[in-house]
Amino acid sequence: MTGLPLLPLSRRSMLIGAAGSTALFAAPAVVRAQALAPPQAAPAARGQTAVIDVNRARTDPIPIAIPNLGGDQLGQEIAAVVTNDLAHSGLFRPIAQQAFIQAGAGQGDAPNFQNWKAVGAQALVTGRAESQGGGQARVEFRLWDVLPQTQLQGTAYTTSQANWRRIAHIIADVIYERLLGEKGYFDTRIVYIAATGPRGRQTKRLAIMDQDSENHRFLTDGSWLVLTPRFHPTRDEIAFMSYANNRPRVYLFNLGNGQQRALGDFPGMTFAPRFSPDGNSVVMSVATGGGSDIVVVDLGSRSSRRLTESGAIDVSPCYSPDGSQIVFNSDRGGDQQLYVMGAGGGGGRRISFGSGRYATPVWSPRGDLIAFTRFGGEAGNFSIGVMHPDGSGERILSEGFSVEGPTFAPNGRVLMFWRQSAARDNRGSGFSSRLVSVDITGFNERVVGTPTDASDPAWSPLAA
Repeated sequence: MTGLPLLPLSRRSMLIGAAGSTALFAAPAVVRAQALAPPQAAPAARGQTAVIDVNRARTDPIPIAIPNLGGDQLGQEIAAVVTNDLAHSGLFRPIAQQAFIQAGAGQGDAPNFQNWKAVGAQALVTGRAESQGGGQARVEFRLWDVLPQTQLQGTAYTTSQANWRRIAHIIADVIYERLLGEKGYFDTRIVYIAATGPRGRQTKRLAIMDQDSENHRFLTDGSWLVLTPRFHPTRDEIAFMSYANNRPRVYLFNLGNGQQRALGDFPGMTFAPRFSPDGNSVVMSVATGGGSDIVVVDLGSRSSRRLTESGAIDVSPCYSPDGSQIVFNSDRGGDQQLYVMGAGGGGGRRISFGSGRYATPVWSPRGDLIAFTRFGGEAGNFSIGVMHPDGSGERILSEGFSVEGPTFAPNGRVLMFWRQSAARDNRGSGFSSRLVSVDITGFNERVVGTPTDASDPAWSPLAA
């Protein structure tokens, strides 16, 4: 297990990590958007934001038709990405193009809605995508509500042609929001730990990719082991734990220029970093003798302040979305459990009371749930679950030989975590570790593709 969050620091090496890299992942390119009025034959929907709610869509996914956008090959590629994004959410049922009676509406034309009703479409996407001079591309996109024959959205996007995949993800986000009434999560990235080699001697590197596994890049070269990467809420920056030069410390990694620097100069190990919601500070754990305390570091002044001094092992802090509280896990009561304290530190009330040990808490961006890893209970397995911030309503979403390290999508609808299997994989390692996503209700669990074994995922905010 790579995240190693479930045993106290004195009994288990929680933090093996390091850094060293020249491979960069540039910030998402700028996309310019322009509203498109509906054709005269089709009015815009007034005051309508959602066709169907999420609860219904889980049991009866929205049938949507996504023909290839007109223009050149770019339109076909964008339509395929939009289709995959929506299908993978489990809340949409893209209709096979072989069933279409027509290819799509002509440029500037309203669709023949009867043809789309006939194939069972409730929503329809039309548009046009064309490469332009100077490496630019223009993509026109319209979303239609088929039954009332109204345009829900019309937007033209202009950006560099190399950025076409991001336009596709943005379109999928718009569709998700207009039809479900909540923000999408497709224009996002995942940073994680990529592992290669035999178990116990693996090379571990920071890696980053789009949420659909495309545009994959390694950020470090594996010279030093790494753990627990976390995104900055507004900047293209990552905090992570590193064993660089055999000094286990928290580092900051700039995704734009590849620069990395240690965060503070503490005498003991520093680990498990998380940015504050405003991005002005980092909260993390600092080893102190046989235990560890939670410390916050101001990124401007680099001054630090200790938030806990319990004499126990206090680890894995995470802010609430409004920055007023911190959830963490601690063995101060004799076993590893979850606690919540004010962001100013001190005190802390226990919120986990199920059977087993709790770790790796993370607050939902919505503020309504805390996700966690649990080990123990009747089955003795690892579990991924959620509870309300007061500890009520605990639910287990997934169980297995080893499942750990949840991270929320920026809309709070989906969790990602990593699952290790003891079954021999196709590389003959005897163990396989994969990223997995699941809806917060336990619906639509699926493996997220990576080129190597993977652990410790962190979901980015929506791109600016």
